[in-house]
Amino acid sequence: MNIDLYKHIYLIGVGGIGMSALARYFNAQGKEVCGYDKIQSDLCHELESEGIKIHYNDAIENIPQCIQEATYNEILIIYTPAISEENRVLNYFKDKAFKLYKRAEVLGMISKEFFTIAVAGTHGKTTTSTMLAHILQKAGKETTAFLGGISRNYKTNLLLADKGNILIVEADEYGRGFLNLHPHIIVITNVEVDHLDIYKDLADIQDTFGRFVEK
Repeated sequence: MNIDLYKHIYLIGVGGIGMSALARYFNAQGKEVCGYDKIQSDLCHELESEGIKIHYNDAIENIPQCIQEATYNEILIIYTPAISEENRVLNYFKDKAFKLYKRAEVLGMISKEFFTIAVAGTHGKTTTSTMLAHILQKAGKETTAFLGGISRNYKTNLLLADKGNILIVEADEYGRGFLNLHPHIIVITNVEVDHLDIYKDLADIQDTFGRFVEK
């Protein structure tokens, strides 16, 4: 799938730290980006100031007309699993038989186009990713970086390179999402028991990290 061909990007749960970075990435590419979130957070207000349209009620009529009229080939729908299955916006696109992509899947597609450094681990992913991005920036290596928090240095969760092909991403093990990535370099900070709603035990976690390393 070539995500460059999509004209519209619509994000369900756009205000999340990971989703908002995707919104900023596609907005910088000149795509028409909009989305839904139930909370008018400071981050949502920042996105709106950058030209990204957001609605905060899941009534279908609030979905922008351009999105409702877009064809399957024109629009990329991205959602976060944190969205309730009862959400009317989510079910609108399901009923219309649109293909919906999780954030991790889309990040995986983007990683195919870059020399990707993926930072994994139970703790420390955001700190390590931000330090790596900062070191490379100061070393004159322009870097695109999806960060899991707002960097104090750069006041954003997304760094964009004008040129250069290095990508830094946080490789989140939740839901085994990091298996969607296509890394060239992997950094693992630590592996501990976590997300037992997803994994059976530590051995299951270690096995999944092993599958990630094999990539």
